[in-house]
Amino acid sequence: MGLTLTQLRYLIAVARHGSVTGAARAINISQPSISVAIDAIERDFGQKLFVRQRGSGVSLTSFGRVAVAKAKQVLAETDELMSLGSGNSAIGGELVLGCFEDLAPYFAPGLIRAFSERHPAVAVVVRDETFETLGRRLADAAVDLGLSYDLGLPSHFARILLHELRPHALLPAGHALAGRPEVSLADLAGYPLITTDQPHSWQHMLDLFRGRGLSPVADMRTSSFELQRSMVANGFGVAVSYTRPHGDYSYDGLRLVCKPLSDPLPMQRIILTHDTHQRVSNAVLAFIAVAKVWFSTRDIFVS
Repeated sequence: MGLTLTQLRYLIAVARHGSVTGAARAINISQPSISVAIDAIERDFGQKLFVRQRGSGVSLTSFGRVAVAKAKQVLAETDELMSLGSGNSAIGGELVLGCFEDLAPYFAPGLIRAFSERHPAVAVVVRDETFETLGRRLADAAVDLGLSYDLGLPSHFARILLHELRPHALLPAGHALAGRPEVSLADLAGYPLITTDQPHSWQHMLDLFRGRGLSPVADMRTSSFELQRSMVANGFGVAVSYTRPHGDYSYDGLRLVCKPLSDPLPMQRIILTHDTHQRVSNAVLAFIAVAKVWFSTRDIFVS
């Protein structure tokens, strides 16, 4: 068996992009070239790396996950060796950052800019993820590092704390509770509760109420955080959120009122996460270091 570095790069590209077509487009190589390379690797190993699903790309087999993890390790060590040989100690390569979709627009651009100023030789790719997809893509090596709330992740994933947040109430301007300095979950339970349809998110929000013996009416779910904010601003109900953009206005220009919650509720954690079953590259370690400093020097969701 004589696998080449090119074959390993094609293997990782297909895993990252979830299809031969996506990989070919990303690395500017023809689809047949990548398909031939993957077929050759599978033939050499005598095992399938991917399950091919018509119309929905490919997914890694259990053996494929191990192979991709090892391929990433080999390429990272090769890059380090080449750096030693060239006398250049700069960190290079590619880093794929998966960001929970509610956090991505607020933190990913600034983090990437700060990291790129420090480590310009690393190519950073950012991807929006849901709670459901982030863990799977980290396990499949499609994503190297995740930025997320600490919800819905496997127990063996690393959790690097960046910041902790208290939940707050979202109310429309003019709401009966808007004039209070703070509100309770019992106060909110008397009004329709609007949640987002991310499974771990709405379950977590309802658990906050249920933990205090409350059963709010939560029959409206939105597809995004910003739609949730707009529905609240338009008077369809109230919401509980950790995320707070600068400027308390919805996309359609209506004012929102944010109020602290008086209940002694647990803090929510913003974390970086990665699969501990896979080797962590120098680029990932460097990004973690930059992110810790970046978060420590900023006011997060303070208006």
